[in-house]
Amino acid sequence: MHHRTTVAGFAGALALSALTIPAAAQADEGSGDIRITKVVVNGGKDIVLGTTDVKTFTIAVTATDDSGIEVGKTFPVMWNTPLPNGDAYGSVMPDDIAGKCARQSFTTTTCTYTLKMNPRIHPQDNTTAGTWTVSAYALANDGDYITKDSAAKAKVLRNSRLTVNVSPKPVKKNKTITVTGALTRASWETYKYGGYTKQPVMLQFKKKGTSTYKTLKAVTTDSKGSLSTTTKATADGYFRYSFAGTSTTPAVASAAVYVNVK
Repeated sequence: MHHRTTVAGFAGALALSALTIPAAAQADEGSGDIRITKVVVNGGKDIVLGTTDVKTFTIAVTATDDSGIEVGKTFPVMWNTPLPNGDAYGSVMPDDIAGKCARQSFTTTTCTYTLKMNPRIHPQDNTTAGTWTVSAYALANDGDYITKDSAAKAKVLRNSRLTVNVSPKPVKKNKTITVTGALTRASWETYKYGGYTKQPVMLQFKKKGTSTYKTLKAVTTDSKGSLSTTTKATADGYFRYSFAGTSTTPAVASAAVYVNVK
C-alpha cells in the first residue's frame, strides 16, 4: 500500500525535523522506486550575506519515478548545523510551496523554488557561516514518496570587502612605495563590518598594457584587519590586493590603483 501525504503537511513536518533532529540521527524515508536525483542551490554558487540586504536565491529539486512526479509535490528546506541538544540553527523555506515545475521527461520533473535569507534573522550568529544542509521531499503519481534529510549542501558566507591605497604617486622609477589597505567582513552579530585578522592577502601588480596580474608578495592582516607593505615601483601599472577566501568568507579583490612611474 502506498503512503500519500500533502505538501502542506510535509512542509511543516520537514521544517520541524530540520529544527529539532541532528543530522547524525536522521535517516532517509520513503516507499517505492522514487528517487531525488539532483538538488541545486543558488545555481551552484555560494550564498553571500552582508549585514542588511536580503538574499534571494533558488533551490531546484529533480526527482524521478516510473509513474512520473506529481507536479507541485516536491519541497526543500535549508537549515544549519545541528546542536548537541537536538536543536538546529536556522531554517529557510520557500514562500511558494508549489514552486515552478518543469517535466524533463515522463518520469522526471524539476521543481524550482525561490527562497529569501535575511542576515538579521536566519544565520543566528557568526558561527553559522559555512555549510548548510538541504532536506528535500518528492511525491510520485502512484503515491511513492521520498524524504532525503541531506539531499544537498550549500555554503552561506559572510560578505568580505578589501581596500587598497598606494603612496606616494606619482613616483620615481625604482623608488619605494607603501601599499596599505584593509580586509573586513560582515558580522551577523553586530551587523557591521569588522577587520578579518591574521589572514594572508596577496599584493598584485599588472603592468600597463598587459592583462594579467602577477603576485608580488603575501601580506598578513594585523589585529584590526589592516594591511601595509612596501615594494619597488618599476613601471607604470596597477596595484591591488587579492584575498583567496576561507570556508566562512568569500574571495575578494580590491579595486586597482594606478601608479605613474616617472
